[in-house]
Amino acid sequence: MFVSDNPFGPLFGDLFNVLGQQGPHAWFDTATQLALSVARGTDGDPNPDPRERQRLEELTPLVARHVDALFGVAREPALTAVNRSGLTVAALAQWRPLIEPSLRPATASTTIVETDTGTGTETNPLMEQLLHTLGPLMTGFQLGSVAGHFSERAWSLAALPLPRLTPEQLIVVNNVSAFAEQWSLERDEVYVFAVAQELVASLVLTQPGTGDALRALLLDAVREASAIQQDLMSRLQSMMRPDDLASLLGDPSSLLEGIALPEESEATRAINAAAAALMAFFDAAAHDVTRTLLGPRPQLVEAYRRHRRSDARGEDAAAALFGIATQGPHHDAAQRFVETLTAEHSLRVFDALLRVDGLPSASELEDPAAWYERVTNSPLA
Repeated sequence: MFVSDNPFGPLFGDLFNVLGQQGPHAWFDTATQLALSVARGTDGDPNPDPRERQRLEELTPLVARHVDALFGVAREPALTAVNRSGLTVAALAQWRPLIEPSLRPATASTTIVETDTGTGTETNPLMEQLLHTLGPLMTGFQLGSVAGHFSERAWSLAALPLPRLTPEQLIVVNNVSAFAEQWSLERDEVYVFAVAQELVASLVLTQPGTGDALRALLLDAVREASAIQQDLMSRLQSMMRPDDLASLLGDPSSLLEGIALPEESEATRAINAAAAALMAFFDAAAHDVTRTLLGPRPQLVEAYRRHRRSDARGEDAAAALFGIATQGPHHDAAQRFVETLTAEHSLRVFDALLRVDGLPSASELEDPAAWYERVTNSPLA
């Protein structure tokens, strides 16, 4: 009786043919389709109310002047009011070059075989082809899922301090309005804060020096985070029964369930220190601009603090792709770091964040004086 080497008949052949026709960028096309499906949600992702969009546009130039004064620069704001889908597309475009270096096809496991001449090993060619084809697509599923959920409540790209390729500034007006309503805050104060936060983040994260420093830290962190893909491939190798594969093809995202994040390491500590310091500075600068324009807003300060530390699963999952933890004691340390330096030297001291050597290390996050000493005596200062 003849037994085929492929117990699944034409299933894989058909699958490989379809995927092969999609080209080398199929993983990103998959990510985009899934992300937009998630971002649209159950309400269809409506566009911002024209009145809210107009108010945001009226406030932006005023906020921009105060942000420019903080850094001693002059930049024309390029802020656009968008819906969740708009932020999702922008996030995918900014994150793509940070993810692509980790797209190395996984290697199939070998099987021990017995022959007339002894015992040896051989690679399962079917599994080799499967892993080579589906490995990047699994990354696409993961990226698409987190990008879509990221925009569910994020106000802007400032929620995740990653290097930016373009100076565009986006605000998800509906998310900002929902926050103001949830916390019974005045719309204008939340708009001023959100715009200031995004303008500051855009200015810092588009600087060549800052971007290069972040990319160097992310290179190691993303490499460790990409170990998740190897876990996915290990699980895929165990799913070699027709029933399991049929279920996988019906719901590819199910493969992502239960995958653990990489353990803390020197790489993750370094990127976490830099990211936490940037986030704390963006918030402090935004509160400073809001206070200058509208007076003290203690309720806004407290509301936003709680907003960032609770129910932020979308932002948390997106950050985890890059080895970043948006929760944890390093964020408390970063807040103390910014508060201490601001009290002693004013927010202008953080001009150093615009330089390639300006990001604090994990040890400097706990010792603000050491960071100040280093950046003020730097030849780049």
